[in-house]
This record gives sequence, C-alpha cells and structure tokens, in this order.
Amino acid sequence: MLEFLSSIRWLDILRFIVEVFIISFFFYKIWLFIRGTRAVHVMKGLVLLIVAAFLANVFNLHAITLILRYLMPVSVIAFIILFQPELRRGLARLGENPLFASPWKEEEVIEEIVKSSNFLSRKKVGALIALERDIGLRNYAETGVEMDSRVSSELLNSIFMPNTPLHDGAVIIQGERVSAAGCILPLAEAADSVGTVGTRHLAAMGLTEQTDAVVVVVSEETGAISAGIGGKLTRDLDGATLQKFLLKVYSSRRKKRTSMRVATKEEVKVANEKAV
Repeated sequence: MLEFLSSIRWLDILRFIVEVFIISFFFYKIWLFIRGTRAVHVMKGLVLLIVAAFLANVFNLHAITLILRYLMPVSVIAFIILFQPELRRGLARLGENPLFASPWKEEEVIEEIVKSSNFLSRKKVGALIALERDIGLRNYAETGVEMDSRVSSELLNSIFMPNTPLHDGAVIIQGERVSAAGCILPLAEAADSVGTVGTRHLAAMGLTEQTDAVVVVVSEETGAISAGIGGKLTRDLDGATLQKFLLKVYSSRRKKRTSMRVATKEEVKVANEKAV
C-alpha cells in the first residue's frame, strides 16, 4: 500500500482532476441541452441499460450480458436516428462556441418584447410570451409550430393578430430566437384561487409554477399587461415597468442564477423610482 502511494506523482493527481473536470463539464453541457425535451427519457433508458450491463458483468450473468452487448449498439443508433434534429442543432451551437454558450443581448430582446406588448395592449390583442431561462422549454415548444426566428416586435405582432393560425397559443423565446409559436402551456394548479382570469393568465401561471420561465401576458379584454415568474403574476404594468421587471429578473439571474424570487408590483415601482 505504501509503495503504491509513494508511486503516485502530483502530475498524476493533476491529470486525474483535469480529466474528471472535462468529463463532468461534457455531461453537464449534454444535460443542459436535453433538459426539458423528450430526449431525457431516452437518455434515462440508455443509462439504465449501462447500469444493467455493469451489474450483469459483475455477477457473471452471461445470458443477460450477451443480450445487452448486442442491444447497446442498436440503442445508440436508434437514439441518433430519433434525435437527429436536436443533435444537429447541438453540434451547430458547439461549433459556434465550444466551451461556453454564446452570450445573447438580453436588453435588445426585452426591448422588442416591450414594444410588442405596448402595441398589442393599445389594440387590445391578446398575447402570451414565455422566455426560457435555466429550465428548458423544448417539450412545450414541441406542442406548437417551430419557427427559429430572430425576436422582433413586428414578428410578435404578426403572430398574435386575430384570425391568424397561431394567435391563440403561446410564443416561446429561447435566447435571441423565437423558438415556436402556437404552443400549449399547462394551466395553473390552483386555478380556483386566482379569481376570474383568462386562459392566457392561467397558462402563464401554470408554466411559471413548473419552470423558472418568465411570462408576459396581454389581456384581450382590457389590454392590461402582466408579467409572471414563480407562479405569480404582476398585473397592470406599462411599458416602462414591464421593462424594469424583465431587466430586474435577468440582472438577478446573472448575480445568482438559481434565484427564483418574485418581483412584486411595489418592487417594480421602487426600482423605477430609483432609476429615475
């Protein structure tokens, strides 16, 4: 034992730490990419097969080991075929920035959302916009029509105009891109306790109950603008307070990414007064 310990060099320890870090980072990036998609369930199945193969090898279960040995390559090939679009997008992102996700200009995206919300509010056109944060929204995006377009107020206005095919659903924004439109969101669980609100508001609260997304809602009846996070809505915002709300959420995210604190209407007003 002592001979083994004495043979270990600091360079070997450093190399081991670097390898662990690289592998951990690699699996972490994979998890961020597939989180919130149907690929998560398939990945769990692959992990289960790997664990089963390991246990079968440990306990010398030759028949099971033989079956799994032939099943594993087929499973990997099936995974690649089924999730070819997701893998292609992931490799494209990796090529753009191999280490860290490319930063996106939050202020510009927020400005376009505020402009669209003001326009739709004046016209009393209903709207529901969800902004992805740390928890992926791809499983909800898959319920709508894929778009992959740059965020602009003109695009959002066109989507939510009445009598258009996608105006009833939600728009999901991932980074600087409109990922999908016409999406179906889950309704709030405590629907009886939120009073008389429309389906859009219930869907906004439902999504923010299950994820850390930020949601902007424009009422079709009154034109009032609301914003929500953490299962709660801040009602009756104007363009300035909506912009402060969104900037406050994303600035707190940069300081502490795991923060889920809800900015109340009073806090938005205080932040607005301080900014002035």
